[in-house]
Amino acid sequence: MNVAFSEVWPAISLTLRLAFFSTLILMVIATPLAWWLTVTRLRIRPLVEAIVTLPLVLPPTVIGFYLLVFMNPTAPLGRGWVALTGETLAFSFSGLLLASVIYSLPFAVQPLRTAFQTVGLAPREVATTLGASPLRAFVSVVLPLSKRGFISAAVLSFAHTLGEFGIVLMVGGNIPGETRVISIEIFNRVETLDYSGAYLLSFGLLIASFLALTLTYFLGRERR
Repeated sequence: MNVAFSEVWPAISLTLRLAFFSTLILMVIATPLAWWLTVTRLRIRPLVEAIVTLPLVLPPTVIGFYLLVFMNPTAPLGRGWVALTGETLAFSFSGLLLASVIYSLPFAVQPLRTAFQTVGLAPREVATTLGASPLRAFVSVVLPLSKRGFISAAVLSFAHTLGEFGIVLMVGGNIPGETRVISIEIFNRVETLDYSGAYLLSFGLLIASFLALTLTYFLGRERR
């Protein structure tokens, strides 16, 4: 079967939009979190590390199930969202965005933490002794030295969001133009025996993932 671009473009554009906003939010959240995990000596650090890493070992359906519970209009999160926007959080793009941020959090935190550990605390301490505040030392010294880590974190987060399936299906369902991303579109085409369409979309994700990993490993080698 031939694949019309107009048929798959809604899923492609939705996936790209989801990946872009997820990556943007993740960079904002993961930067202070990764830095805190790097410098803190508090005893709760292993607990926070476990929570951040949990999406790597938990099945996406488990995370999706608990998110659905929290997004329920009778739950505090879901009820607050309905009061604020008038819409339910589950089976919406906003719910999909929240799920993607949670599920991809380790892919943003780990590269940043590795970059911060590589830089070390010495440059920040030198800047502090020269009169810079801790925040200014972090912004003017640590962040520029960690730029490769930021690129790796952004690339991995973006690529990981492109291929999400289980958690997307649990939280967003299969609503055309609203929650049907590329991975769901591939699933639909396999179910309808449209293997040529599934092949083309899968090949696109394969190339994107391969390029993302190649860039990440290249940046890692350059940093070392």
